[in-house]
Formats: sequence, C-alpha cells, structure tokens
Amino acid sequence: MTDDEIQTSAEAHENAAIPRRHEVHANPDAPSGNDVPEGLRRRPVSEKSAAEWAYERLILYIRNFEEQLDNAHEVAMGFTGGEAGVLRIEGLGYFDPDIVTFYGVDATGARTQFVQHVSQLNVMLRAVPKRVEQEPPRRIGFRLVQDLEQA
Repeated sequence: MTDDEIQTSAEAHENAAIPRRHEVHANPDAPSGNDVPEGLRRRPVSEKSAAEWAYERLILYIRNFEEQLDNAHEVAMGFTGGEAGVLRIEGLGYFDPDIVTFYGVDATGARTQFVQHVSQLNVMLRAVPKRVEQEPPRRIGFRLVQDLEQA
C-alpha cells in the first residue's frame, strides 16, 4: 500500500495490529525470517510497551540467526558503545515500559547481565565457537519463541 492510498478504518486497524517482517538476502537459500509467529500476532502492536515489542522482535532475530549456525557455534551478542564486549546469550527479558535485559557469560566466563533502554538498543549477533565440545550448542532462540507461543 502506498502513502496516497486510502484505507478503510478496518484496514488501518488490521494493518496496525499485524506485525510484518520482510528481508531479502543475496543467497536465495538463506532463511528469510519473514514469518511472524502467532504469539506476536495475538495483541496489536499498539497495546505493547516499547520493551515488550523490542523483546519480541529480538527473539525473532536470534532464532533466525541460530537457524543458520552449525553445531560448533552458538549465538552471542555484541554491544556497541563502551567496553561491554560480547555476551553469550543465556537469557533475554524486558521490564515495562522501556527496558530490555540480556543475561549470559562474557568472553572471560564471568556471569553478565546487560540492561538497556529500548531507545539505545543497538546489538550485533555473532556466531562464536561453543564452549564445551561434548555438549550440543545451546539454542536460546527456540526456547524464547516457545515462551512467546505459550504466553
């Protein structure tokens, strides 16, 4: 729909309520991540806090990134600004109305919790070698999506 098209009130309401996602990659076999799970469609975006909406979208990005990893790698998150470094993601949460929290372990193995205001959210997902050779890689993205679907 273009800016100059007129919407009925029902169309405007539906378009505001249904989150959409679109990606295109140079590799046609790359997962697009264009699907939006039903758990995100249950409530209109307008009813969600900035923290909840950021949290839900981060989950989709993490899950899509993990789908592209082999069994020798896990997802980690890099933070811009300051010396926060890279965090192996072990948990993700939010605190309404505007805080997102990341839990994990930093490069030295120290337990880490990173708290960020949604207006400052700027993260980079990274593939890092898994830490223990005998264990399968941890896939937090799939657990996070399961939690959304059950909510």
